[in-house]
Amino acid sequence: MNQRQNNKDRLLLAAIDLMAKKGYNGVSTKEIAAAAGLSEMTLFRHFGTKRYLLEAAVDRFHYTEDMIQVFQEKLVWDLRADLYLLADRYHQIMNENRKMILIVLKDAELSDVMHKAQNHPRQLKEMLMDYFTAMQEQGKMIATNAEAQAMTFMWMNYGAFMTHLHQAESITSITMQEFKENSVDLFVRALTP
Repeated sequence: MNQRQNNKDRLLLAAIDLMAKKGYNGVSTKEIAAAAGLSEMTLFRHFGTKRYLLEAAVDRFHYTEDMIQVFQEKLVWDLRADLYLLADRYHQIMNENRKMILIVLKDAELSDVMHKAQNHPRQLKEMLMDYFTAMQEQGKMIATNAEAQAMTFMWMNYGAFMTHLHQAESITSITMQEFKENSVDLFVRALTP
């Protein structure tokens, strides 16, 4: 990684940590730069504003690139194995980004950042639709609406993540591992010819 990208990542990570603790409006660009061990001028040179810094963090650390790699390199074209892999990787990435997600969800002023972040689920939906369509063409899945199945899979996992994010233990004793296994089994039973 070159020094420029290293500086950007340091600023992005410092911003996420500070905003998670103090809120978006509770932290200044000067504090972010200091926490990253860089000058405020470096922050401005790379990102221009605190808003663009947060938008860059959403783009840099969200799940699209990871999921593209999974779809391109790790699928084995077995519905159970693939859906479990996708659910597992989705939850890993979302948990790694929980601070950033909470920052954006907490502040209504950041609705434009949230709107921009919707590009990531849109891309995941498209990849899932292509996968479900290919599985149907191979006879490994019943004929069904690929978009409806993609959205069901995504909403199911997003809902589980959000529940877990907000203290799922107070609602259920089911672990995330049990959820992933049971939800994938249910999905597979419903879609297998």
